[in-house]
Amino acid sequence: MDLDVLNMFVIAGGTLAIPILAFVASFLLWPSALIRIYYWYWRRALGMQVRYASYDDYQFCYSYRGRPGYRPSILMLHGFSAHKDMWLSIVKFLPKNLHLVCVDMPGHEGTTRSALDDYSISGQAKRIHQFVECIKLNRRPFHLVGTSMGGNVAGVYAAEYPEDICSLTLICPAGLPSTTDSKFIKQLRELQESERIDRIPLIPSTPEEMADMLKLCSYVRFKVPQQILQGLVDVRIPHNDFYRKLFLEIVDEKSRHSLHENMSKIKAPTQVIWGRQDQVLDVSGASVLASAIPDCHMYILENCGHSVVVERPRKTANLILEFLQLLHSMENNKKQA
Repeated sequence: MDLDVLNMFVIAGGTLAIPILAFVASFLLWPSALIRIYYWYWRRALGMQVRYASYDDYQFCYSYRGRPGYRPSILMLHGFSAHKDMWLSIVKFLPKNLHLVCVDMPGHEGTTRSALDDYSISGQAKRIHQFVECIKLNRRPFHLVGTSMGGNVAGVYAAEYPEDICSLTLICPAGLPSTTDSKFIKQLRELQESERIDRIPLIPSTPEEMADMLKLCSYVRFKVPQQILQGLVDVRIPHNDFYRKLFLEIVDEKSRHSLHENMSKIKAPTQVIWGRQDQVLDVSGASVLASAIPDCHMYILENCGHSVVVERPRKTANLILEFLQLLHSMENNKKQA
């Protein structure tokens, strides 16, 4: 073989080896960095741009795609200890011409965290209203989506600021009493009785606890490599003290049943989506909402747990789009009548 050709192969092999070795090293040594890169990549691939908005000395971090148009903008509120990127799995199945906004909830990810802030559900709803006014999202009524803790906040927001929204989607929301205790509620009661309330199942600090949390939240059993579990824990550990404080705040009497206390004031057309096998918040909460909110559209997903957004992203996106299309058709029929 010609020496120049041999050198070319050596150089090409070395060039390819560098990124491969870098990837392997990141996976083995810095899995948390790999997780951050993963979210960065998917934001770029889906066209989601990250921006910041300020209200006095308070900063909100959010991602968005598209611009306000003839169809309502969609604001998405994530759950406890999550962040704006949890919605990417659903964003993937939504039209690119829809105006989407995903915000980090108070104290989460890039949004300001202050020991003096009010992290009750009503306090969070007020903060989200400040965010909405900051980016002028309420120039026209928008569609509000919330899941779990974010669903609790979304419901209270709809009750407190009815002029801001045109419709509402609640995905297995917190803030409701249930006739049946979920597995999570039973675990909490056992921890409380044994005075080990600091070991909250939704706040893992080891890869094993992370695996247990994923099993609790999801009906679908995802095979997650040990290194990825470690990375997920590494990302969360610096925030666990805050998560504990927040958790105790939202399960306090002031917030525990906030959605239930406000649901009779919700006048916007409402859609409720819940996983039949939810082990965190029992599916019976869907019936509670359906009986209290006029013309509530309820969808129970079979073989699905609490992490509806992750387990059934395409179905969830389609249900939201179908609901918005139904409301649009009804509005047109009213105008023509």
